[in-house]
Amino acid sequence: MGTSYERELRSVLAGEIKGVRAVTRSCSEVERAKAMRVVKRPFLVVRAPGSGSEGTGDLLALRGDICFPIEVKTSKSERIYLSGRTMDQYNSLKSTGEKCGLLPLYAFRLKGVRGDSWRIMKVEVEGLTGKLRHLSRSIPALPLTSRGTPHLDWNAGMPVHRFLSLICSSEGAIGVRSNSGNSSAKETVVS
Repeated sequence: MGTSYERELRSVLAGEIKGVRAVTRSCSEVERAKAMRVVKRPFLVVRAPGSGSEGTGDLLALRGDICFPIEVKTSKSERIYLSGRTMDQYNSLKSTGEKCGLLPLYAFRLKGVRGDSWRIMKVEVEGLTGKLRHLSRSIPALPLTSRGTPHLDWNAGMPVHRFLSLICSSEGAIGVRSNSGNSSAKETVVS
């Protein structure tokens, strides 16, 4: 069935107004407006089979232009250190991302915080192309400990309202060349 936090994030990414309002209730009007962009450009969000293992993450967010496997984590602490099973999950996400040309993400929800309580971080992967490569430059990676081990630091992540604004803006869409038969075809942006 999944955790209530997975359902909360699923509702937001799926562009459900009720879900977006619920997570932005104590945000500023500007933050709320940025998050609401997902209502016009929603994702199909499914809980991954075998959730949390084998590089699938907990959720898969799919839309015609992009797809993300997402591992959902929650804590009362601002940091989560990866070891054992959680490090295996990270390594599997990285491997899957590189094999399939995907950008795996972590969605970290800090419990008991007002405002935007979700943060987004990427798993560093090689070989991304197109829109994912471009987006990858804007999304912060999991920070490293002094020993070089990736971990989750809520303060280092991108607030979900900024992430939604980034992936749902018309400027973020891929430009497509129009084939109208004339030699002066213009480049248009698909919304």
